[in-house]
Amino acid sequence: MAASTSIVPVAVTAAVAPVLSINSDFSDLREIKKQLLLIAGLTRERGLLHSSKWSAELAFSLPALPLAELQPPPPITEEDAQDMDAYTLAKAYFDVKEYDRAAHFLHGCNSKKAYFLYMYSRYLSGEKKKDDETVDSLGPLEKGQVKNEALRELRVELSKKHQARELDGFGLYLYGVVLRKLDLVKEAIDVFVEATHVLPLHWGAWLELCNLITDKEMLKFLSLPDTWMKEFFLAHIYTELQLIEEALQKYQNLIDVGFSKSSYIVSQIAVAYHNIRDIDKALSIFNELRKQDPYRIENMDTFSNLLYVRSMKSELSYLAHNLCEIDKYRVETCCVIGNYYSLRSQHEKAALYFQRALKLNPRYLGAWTLMGHEYMEMKNTSAAIQAYRHAIEVNKRDYRAWYGLGQTYEILKMPFYCLYYYRRAHQLRPNDSRMLVALGECYEKLNQLVEAKKCYWRAYAVGDVEKMALVKLAKLHEQLTESEQAAQCYIKYIQDIYSCGEIVEHLEESTAFRYLAQYYFKCKLWDEASTCAQKCCAFNDTREEGKALLRQILQLRNQGETPTTEVPAPFFLPASLSANNTPTRRVSPLNLSSVTP
Repeated sequence: MAASTSIVPVAVTAAVAPVLSINSDFSDLREIKKQLLLIAGLTRERGLLHSSKWSAELAFSLPALPLAELQPPPPITEEDAQDMDAYTLAKAYFDVKEYDRAAHFLHGCNSKKAYFLYMYSRYLSGEKKKDDETVDSLGPLEKGQVKNEALRELRVELSKKHQARELDGFGLYLYGVVLRKLDLVKEAIDVFVEATHVLPLHWGAWLELCNLITDKEMLKFLSLPDTWMKEFFLAHIYTELQLIEEALQKYQNLIDVGFSKSSYIVSQIAVAYHNIRDIDKALSIFNELRKQDPYRIENMDTFSNLLYVRSMKSELSYLAHNLCEIDKYRVETCCVIGNYYSLRSQHEKAALYFQRALKLNPRYLGAWTLMGHEYMEMKNTSAAIQAYRHAIEVNKRDYRAWYGLGQTYEILKMPFYCLYYYRRAHQLRPNDSRMLVALGECYEKLNQLVEAKKCYWRAYAVGDVEKMALVKLAKLHEQLTESEQAAQCYIKYIQDIYSCGEIVEHLEESTAFRYLAQYYFKCKLWDEASTCAQKCCAFNDTREEGKALLRQILQLRNQGETPTTEVPAPFFLPASLSANNTPTRRVSPLNLSSVTP
């Protein structure tokens, strides 16, 4: 669904318009710093704290301005002056989360700032009541039908203002949020695009737009303002769409033009490396970020995922204790503690902390996915399915949730459902071998062996993380009595595990040597068969077979059997795999024809 939108910028309020005209490039960093400081103040006045924090952090990464260059606050309009008392009182109530009270005292105000805070207070009041009811009545895993009752009224009122072209950039942002909450996605995209034209400095509008874009094609159809803010948006959306090389290039460009001290950019680069499973690089960047900003909590749950994958118990324990000291009731802290307990195989405690994270923020994506994993560990498939579905509702681009659903339905022996979810995960991560291997296994169970072969080949081509694709392919060839192809796959598998230099135990190594020993024995290649049989003797499960084969080879040699010269595939020098149409480069998502639910 692409939104083809061509927006003519609406005039911003006269008081703010001159200062908000922004550059299309990074040629004047001083001017950019002035703009960031200005928008940080404007968003703070309207209670948009995350946008304010983002702008302030970015401004802090740029050199300080001399006193003579600091911008004075925007002039106060007549309407602002009339609403000053009501706004000041309501903002105080808003800051202590008394949203209904704030809205009551702002009713009837005419200034754009007061009107935004009035509508935003009503919106947040509805959201708070919805979250409270969800947590109290249904629990975090119920399929809640609780709605924000204020949304429809807000939509009607904001729609009238929008048609009369009376909404400023902040008003358009709120209108877009209301439309998104009502699942009016196309209309929301149009409004957010308009908001970025009217007020390009507001990061919140860009971020909301980012959450609605599902692929690169959709991005191409958007008519976005040509400003320096667009570069930050593109870097972020490329990361979200798993276009990691493009994202890293954008972030490198931002560092080169002067944002090298930005903790936001450093953290996004770490997240990007996490997404492509370059774990060592991501860990290194996160450790540097912790030194630079030791009290930072954002993205620490991602850091804990990396520590979990590496089984770094002491480091994960230290991180959990450290975040507890900073703020034990942040969602990221709860997720880090949950990961710590999960690593210690205390899955009930882990699930408890992920539930706590969701009570703090029911829309927190990472907690839903991680809780699904914990329920899988506890063999509670129905709860795992609900958790993964919630994660997908929050973000349809979360490949881990699609993959988790595939695994769950695989356990339930429902291969068609499982195939559907694995395909969705593969579309999001076309170069992730785990998705391709899972797809191949599914096709194998459905007896679609041609498609299964294709998946295993491609899993090997894109860099097989778990070193299993070739073995599975070899077994498939075995099943189809394609002995030469099976042997080539096993040989390549052995080459790969020996060439990687890692001293790790590969469970299928003995299987590969056993098959090759038998294959070479049938081909009367005694030297190669003997070498493989000797290797078999090193493994418990194949030792006896190896010894028996060695005795047979010795017996045949003593009887004067001569080795054959017909098979041109000596040990460790297999025929080129390209002869079997093996892909040798990164590939696009598979276009597989199959029956899906």
